[in-house]
Amino acid sequence: MDTKGYAFITGGGSGIGKACAMLFAELGTSGILIADLNLEAAQETASEATAVASNPNFRAETVHLDVSDEESVANAVQQMVKLFGRIDYSVHCAGIPVRSYEPVSNASFPEFQDLIRVHVHGTFLVTRAVSAAMKSQEPVPVDSSSPDRGITRGSIVNLASVTADITPANMVQYNAAKHAVQGITKTAAVENGPLGTRVNCICPTWIETSMYRQTMEVIPPLNEQTAVAPIPMGRVGTAKEVAQSAIFLCSSWSSFMTGHSLVLDGGMTIM
Repeated sequence: MDTKGYAFITGGGSGIGKACAMLFAELGTSGILIADLNLEAAQETASEATAVASNPNFRAETVHLDVSDEESVANAVQQMVKLFGRIDYSVHCAGIPVRSYEPVSNASFPEFQDLIRVHVHGTFLVTRAVSAAMKSQEPVPVDSSSPDRGITRGSIVNLASVTADITPANMVQYNAAKHAVQGITKTAAVENGPLGTRVNCICPTWIETSMYRQTMEVIPPLNEQTAVAPIPMGRVGTAKEVAQSAIFLCSSWSSFMTGHSLVLDGGMTIM
């Protein structure tokens, strides 16, 4: 799998974003920019990624990023281009967990606004800025040995959720946000396809991260037993499994996939 280009990762200070940074480094990526609201966490990830990098010329840089702020997103993407000259892969993982578990009739509007601001505005701003950067950069062959596979200017991967396909009760704020992430992804895929930029998203179920643990604290019915009950494989996913799927979508191995929502749920949506 060829992932030797340069990767821009949001939310790379922890969880799935950190797992993506580590895996890019292990697989020989030339450089990564880890963007996170928590700059110290991003710097720790950069150090750890550098320690496991297989490319002797690997560089890991960091930047502070508030994905809900237009100027912050623009600055981070500009920093990526300034440091590395181009963006070959963008993996947008930044997000926040739910803080309440209420039916629509009792749902908190301020919390709804927060989820929309971070997940929806953030996905829009990152996808817009990265799309513009990729649009202006030189295309390269998908596979020099197979010219029929065309050219690529880059690949964008957004983190949606299995709640974009199913609708659990009492989580209107999260359900709405992740449906919107899927819509942004598909629209960008249609528009960017002719330019050689692919845009996909991943829709995971529960993944073992600190956000999952935080969510268990605010959703009374959710615990380690009830989380896995609807999953035929009998467990939650790992951050590395999501990272492996993200990097597959970034790589030439998925060169004929765009606008796709890759469900990663251990069979949950079969039920």
